[in-house]
Amino acid sequence: MQKHEQVLQQLEDGVTTTGKRKGQKHRVFEPSFDAKHINTLDFLNQKLNYIHNNPLKGKWNLSETISDYEHSSASFYELDMVKHFKPFDYRDVWIF
Repeated sequence: MQKHEQVLQQLEDGVTTTGKRKGQKHRVFEPSFDAKHINTLDFLNQKLNYIHNNPLKGKWNLSETISDYEHSSASFYELDMVKHFKPFDYRDVWIF
């Protein structure tokens, strides 16, 4: 039992002050964020395609097509619905 308490204490020690204020009791994984600056329209489209295709891949397999996945914006672009939802479409306003 003491071993379990030591593990719990280690996980508790990993919680940041901000995490504690938010009610977090244990931290199992290291925080990570791999931000990349998007400075070209090609790179933006690459990331958007990744996001749209991710639910169809590997372990997820959440729908047959990108536009069938209910939480995706893919059909918004695929069906060119952006024309109906102004004020903007990122493809029209991309500025470097």
